[in-house]
Amino acid sequence: MSASVSLRPFALFYFSYFAFQGLFSPFWGLYLASLSFPALQISILMALSTLARIVAPGLWGWLADRRGQRRHIVIVTSVLSALAFGLVGLGRDFWWVFATLAVSHFFWAAALPLVEASTAHLTCATPGRYSRVRVWGSIGFVSLSLLGGVLLQLIGLAHLPWLIFALLLLVVLAACFVPEVQTQRRHVQRQPIADTLRRAPVRALFACCFLLAFGMGPYYTFYSIGLQQAGYGNNAIGWLWSVGVVCEIAAFLLMPRLMARFTLEQLMLGSLLATTLRFVLMAALLAQPAVAVFAQMLHALTFAVHHAAAVGLIQRHFAESHQARGQGLYVIASFGIGGSAGGLLGGVLWPLGGVALTFAVSALATALGVLLCLRWLSPPPALQQ
Repeated sequence: MSASVSLRPFALFYFSYFAFQGLFSPFWGLYLASLSFPALQISILMALSTLARIVAPGLWGWLADRRGQRRHIVIVTSVLSALAFGLVGLGRDFWWVFATLAVSHFFWAAALPLVEASTAHLTCATPGRYSRVRVWGSIGFVSLSLLGGVLLQLIGLAHLPWLIFALLLLVVLAACFVPEVQTQRRHVQRQPIADTLRRAPVRALFACCFLLAFGMGPYYTFYSIGLQQAGYGNNAIGWLWSVGVVCEIAAFLLMPRLMARFTLEQLMLGSLLATTLRFVLMAALLAQPAVAVFAQMLHALTFAVHHAAAVGLIQRHFAESHQARGQGLYVIASFGIGGSAGGLLGGVLWPLGGVALTFAVSALATALGVLLCLRWLSPPPALQQ
């Protein structure tokens, strides 16, 4: 099956899905600030995307594993997400934006774990190949981060909801090309997924993913606002986001070599160490352009290496019959619970201490992840060097 299915539709889906993210993440907080929402309300609205990833991935992953219809779910949820987001820009009241955005994000959060499970299955024989497909998501992100800054400079932030709606329609189109991927049904006794979740390395993996995403929660909510307060313009903000993703692209392209040289556990540890350093630099020296650029370059480890290592470890630890749920649980633990908790805490910390306090707490969270990784996340004996 993996040899006969083209990976190009998956690359197209990643490109369009993260093109949406490339416009949403850098500029949506600025749009909400332009509506005169206070910091706590902004953090709540920004956290909706991560809160949706607490509920949606587990629900849709369970349904996909049970019915074996990943493609159908990806298409339907993408359509519903776009339709709901089309209503967001029709109102400026907090509760209108909250309700329409919450519905959109609930369906939006369904598709990615299912596509990830299919891509991981198709590339499991050559793990580095996954990164060569996933890199198209980073290309989509950086393309819209750069283009979005220019467009918004010309037409203004008020038009942002409609630009995002157009990108979600592109996601719908890409979803229609994603093929159904059937895993082999093996006649062996199934191990309950709960048995896998009780294993210490699996719990450590999810804890590390939670802590890194917890630290990143305030970043996705307040990084652009912090840059704006430090004197950076919209173009500079878009460029700084793009620097991070360009380095992320390079890391994805180098991933086959990295995976040949290091274990997945070592890559996970490296990502947590780099993220801790990144937040320390952001807390202390964000106003310094050279430091801001270097901190963004660390995104190669913060996201690309971390994500590839996490997907690979889930592919290793979870049985084929549990792959969609495994990827869904990864999204729940990290982008869902971790990102939501971090983003909401950022809304409390930001008025008290701004950039310095908020990102210092993020650094403490990822430093704890380093300790957990060193203590509990170790490779199987056959893979230890």
